Amino acid sequence: MINLPVLVLNQSYEPLTICRARRAVVLMYQGKAEMLENGVGFIHTVSDTLPLPSVIRLAYMIRRPYRERKLSRFEIFNRDHYTCQYCGKETRQLTLDHIIPRYRGGQHTWENVVSACVPCNRRKAGRTPKEARMDLVRPPSYPRGRAFYIPYQYQQTKHEWQKYLPQ
Repeated sequence: MINLPVLVLNQSYEPLTICRARRAVVLMYQGKAEMLENGVGFIHTVSDTLPLPSVIRLAYMIRRPYRERKLSRFEIFNRDHYTCQYCGKETRQLTLDHIIPRYRGGQHTWENVVSACVPCNRRKAGRTPKEARMDLVRPPSYPRGRAFYIPYQYQQTKHEWQKYLPQ
């Protein structure tokens, strides 16, 4: 139970990170954080019973420098919400696909790389989407917003986090 994930928010309710319940309870006990959402149970000490938080907010502001996003598999999958950009299927078994193939002069840029499921990537092969008669669900672009991600396994299970996350 002390290893359950807890969403940590800045003083301004901006998501910062995900920590374990044990760390969140220590932050609350020291007065450095407050609990916003109750978790799934309690931790019993010798003299007290403490609730397990699911979402906490820090009592002070953390200033984070803005960082340029790097083009990587993880970033592409998060930008595309783990969805194939050709058939719209949401899956973990994704590959990267260059819209204009690299051997035809396509660049490895945000605007030319999308996530695709294995069957769609094989069907498209080394052709452009127009040649393969495959339309994109949405055109690729540089991702907007801050670089904070919820791991895939928590996206569907942690419903109490949704009101604190940017859409």
